[in-house]
Amino acid sequence: MSQERTEGDLRNTGLSLKHDREWDYELDRIVEEVQERDATTVGLQFPEGLKRRGPAVADDLREELPDDVNVMISGQPCYGACDLDTYLMRRTDVFVHFGHSPMKESDKIIYVPLFSNVDVFPIMEQALDEELVPAEDDEDVGLVTTAQHMNKFEEMRSWLEERGYEVHTRKGDDRLTHEGQVLGCNYASADVDADQILYVGGGKFHPLGLAMEHPDKKVVIADPVNNSVTVADTEQFMKQRYASVHKAMDAEEWGVIFCTKIGQGRWEIAQEIVAENDDAYLITMDEVTPDRLTNFGLDAYVNTGCPRITTDDGPQFKKPMLTPQEYKIAIGEEDLEALEFDTFHGTW
Repeated sequence: MSQERTEGDLRNTGLSLKHDREWDYELDRIVEEVQERDATTVGLQFPEGLKRRGPAVADDLREELPDDVNVMISGQPCYGACDLDTYLMRRTDVFVHFGHSPMKESDKIIYVPLFSNVDVFPIMEQALDEELVPAEDDEDVGLVTTAQHMNKFEEMRSWLEERGYEVHTRKGDDRLTHEGQVLGCNYASADVDADQILYVGGGKFHPLGLAMEHPDKKVVIADPVNNSVTVADTEQFMKQRYASVHKAMDAEEWGVIFCTKIGQGRWEIAQEIVAENDDAYLITMDEVTPDRLTNFGLDAYVNTGCPRITTDDGPQFKKPMLTPQEYKIAIGEEDLEALEFDTFHGTW
């Protein structure tokens, strides 16, 4: 039975793929690292959309590695560089994390970013024709993208400059690896002196969060994977968040979730909420799911872990799931009009 989706639900917001994608798994680099370290155990971790390719990558590595090297694949959910399988990492000599740029430096971890092979310039041309304010109107542009397209970032910048734009870019905080990079929880690279931002990348979640954090900017989405150009519209998302806050205003008992994943915990915030509310209970979890929370039977929950648990998956939860700021609004400490997008800044 398919689950009904509500307005503001951010799951599966992309369109059907228009392009096949191929990835460079950097197998030679991995084999070289294993040999240099005399490793006997190798752990592989893939994001959700690439787990199906894990066995084939493991087979390719086995062909190149000595027979006594054991290759293991993480089955834990993985949604970002902040979501490392620490159990497997502790039990391997070399740990390979595919699909994301480095967030935590470690001699044991090899990050393989998996750059996209999709041509970004046709969709950028369409964005310029349909949505970007022309450069001749003295309009600058900010440029951001995701880790999968960082290999073409300098070419994107040059392409815009050749068409007369002054392009503004910056590297955000320490949670970000590259200049112009945005994460699903961090849009600091978009804090530039331009009234319009061109986001080149797949999906709607990143540019929607960017538009929420920078409401004074027009965010144009040039999606080279789904071959679409749109402008980020926060209205439906805001309606969904307002509804969750309103439902939580009558809550008497609160569950305060502290996520134990290595890069997703905000311990001080979780402790502060529990210390100030006698009817709040600290709950530690690795994977936060509706079924797990239903067992506690509390009236509402505050998520101090990854912001995307609240924003992506919020409509799935049977009870209101709020961000820390939304919690303050629900209990009357802040005004509803002050609602902002929940983001992560800094490192671990």
